[in-house]
Amino acid sequence: MSDSSLILASGSPRRAKILRDLGVAFEVVKTDAPESSYPGDPERTVRENALAKGAVLPSSNPPTRHVLSADTIVWLDGRIYGKPRDLAEAKAFLRELSGRTHAVFTGVAYDGEARVVRSDVTFRPLTEETIDAYVAKVNPLDRAGAYDIDECGELLVASYTGTYENIMGLPVEPLKEWGIA
Repeated sequence: MSDSSLILASGSPRRAKILRDLGVAFEVVKTDAPESSYPGDPERTVRENALAKGAVLPSSNPPTRHVLSADTIVWLDGRIYGKPRDLAEAKAFLRELSGRTHAVFTGVAYDGEARVVRSDVTFRPLTEETIDAYVAKVNPLDRAGAYDIDECGELLVASYTGTYENIMGLPVEPLKEWGIA
């Protein structure tokens, strides 16, 4: 795809990194779509949010530019962990996830069609020192669940199932299905 044909409706540097690593040409357009939250239905949450992010951009008929958007959440015990409001909340998230397995759901939308991918992540038992060290190295405020597996993730993550890219915020499987990657 050429630069003019794919728009990534996301300001996430992690999503952009995944697309660059795949050799996909794209343009980033940040959107301010309102986000929904359904704690009992994480798949609906990420699907609706991904679709909403893509829908706020103008479209043409036939489409001359394709829109890719995504939304990622961390989910544990019926609670959605989005982006923390501040460092205190980020540390609280990490304490709650310590030593436990949580789900990462990412909704990906391409030209109005959506897919949801799930991965599971098990955290190491975290000490206050580990949490402080992580927060000192990584800005946790723009990350679902206050962490990024790709940036000092070895401090937190013991194991995971599913794809690494999904945990980063953009699973590759739907991209391959849609012919993007």
